[in-house]
Amino acid sequence: MTKSNNHSPIEPQLQESLRHIRRFTTLHPRIGLILGSGLGDFADTLENADRIAASAIPHYPPSTVEGHKGFLVFGRVQQVPVVAVQGRTHFYEGHGIAQVAYVVRLMDGLGVRKLIVTNAAGGVNPFFRPGDLMIIVDHINFLFQNPLRGPVVAPEPRFPDMHDNYHPAYVELIEKIGLQLGIPLKKGVLFVSTGPSYETAAEVRMVRRLGGDAVSMSTVPEVLVARARGMKVAGISCITNLATGISSGPLSHAEVTEIANRVKDKFHKLVRELILQMDALD
Repeated sequence: MTKSNNHSPIEPQLQESLRHIRRFTTLHPRIGLILGSGLGDFADTLENADRIAASAIPHYPPSTVEGHKGFLVFGRVQQVPVVAVQGRTHFYEGHGIAQVAYVVRLMDGLGVRKLIVTNAAGGVNPFFRPGDLMIIVDHINFLFQNPLRGPVVAPEPRFPDMHDNYHPAYVELIEKIGLQLGIPLKKGVLFVSTGPSYETAAEVRMVRRLGGDAVSMSTVPEVLVARARGMKVAGISCITNLATGISSGPLSHAEVTEIANRVKDKFHKLVRELILQMDALD
């Protein structure tokens, strides 16, 4: 009788990816950063950076979306070692859900224990406006997919707890930094669906009734894996547009990237200071 094999095929793939990465950088990042649509320029501000093309990393799923450059950038913010994902992958591109979160498992293998996730999102809360930055306090997963499904990938537990997905101390920290820098911030719940079509007006009304403040097509898969691996997570959404039924006209990806570019300076200041102060926290 053949013994069943419960080992995930992802594990040897991760080791091969990590070996490739270690050929090009010796940096051991403590903080990971996933940059959303139009927000990838922050990676270009890292000091003494090593840039690794994601397309050259074995088993790494490619990003095909405009505004996502497709690099892992290893560098420092002052003395804090960081790895930034400059071009995340999305479920709507046709990748399996485990592939979408692959980079977080890589980060864990590189030693990352703290993660900052960012995204471009549509505003559902009527008090939000394009250009606002929202601290993510929780999420609602309407991807109806979970990257933890299937054989367990060590050291993830079979049934990980999802309490405090977005670390409360980091929520308070981002609020404090916003006050220090004079950057107004919102707080809210992120609702995530598959995309790539934007939500209908009826769907937006449903999101609001379910408790969502902003809508996106990313972020949740990465957070689920990060929490399963014991990482502490901070989340920031850039409100790049008002959702359908709230906005005055049709939505476009060009609008998303334009607004993200407009708020680039305050986003960079906020994230830079967040990295420095996060590193000092347990």
